[in-house]
Amino acid sequence: MPENQNIEFKSSWRDEWLQWICGFANANGGKLYIGKENNGNVIGIENHERLMEELPNKIRDLLGISAQVNLLEENGLKYIEIITQPQSVAISYRGKYYQRVGATNLELTGNRLNEFLLKKSGKTWDDVIEYRAAEKDIDEESIKKFITVAEKTNRLPEVTGLTNFEILEKLRLTEGEKYKRAAIILFGKDPGKFYPNISVKIGKFGKTADELLFEEVEEGNLFKILQNVSQQLNINSLKIQLTLKECKELKKVNIPLQQYVRCC
Repeated sequence: MPENQNIEFKSSWRDEWLQWICGFANANGGKLYIGKENNGNVIGIENHERLMEELPNKIRDLLGISAQVNLLEENGLKYIEIITQPQSVAISYRGKYYQRVGATNLELTGNRLNEFLLKKSGKTWDDVIEYRAAEKDIDEESIKKFITVAEKTNRLPEVTGLTNFEILEKLRLTEGEKYKRAAIILFGKDPGKFYPNISVKIGKFGKTADELLFEEVEEGNLFKILQNVSQQLNINSLKIQLTLKECKELKKVNIPLQQYVRCC
């Protein structure tokens, strides 16, 4: 039986293997075997009596969890099986977080760690409070347009007489007196100030992959982007490409189709 998502083999015990137990706890659980080679062959472990006493305490004291520690035997050789159950909360080892991914144990850092902690806390990225945002960062015009669209579908709660903040509060886009990230993404004046690279790129290729007929970049809040993208698709998908001579002739007769024509 080879190593996989839920199984790891170690020939002897080292305290750093607690990282692997931490990784199992932060994933789907797993089994760590002490006294086995990487191919799964049992080679035995000499200090099994001491380890059977020490390991449950180390796991509890350094990881804050309980694991099942079993002493097994094969062909007269003793080895240890440590069974770790998946945990509903994030588990750390000496201030660092690990997670089992495939047959490897990864230390979680940066965005990956943030996403992991959010998931364990029951939140998603957009549900987090944006402490840097204030009322001045919300685009009132976008909220008005949203209300107009939502009223047509009868899916908007009663908002008559409410302030912009109260409207967003009713849409569950606030928490306490603060805006959530979702409020900035949907109705912010300049979401890019908080979260760079919020944009949608629209392009159309010709007969080959390196023949780009047009490319547009739409930026702003999500509500504006959706409207602008729809307009760009309607316009650019209908555009036909004319030669420069054909474009000049078009201008001479003053045909008002320029927005649907691309001159080359």
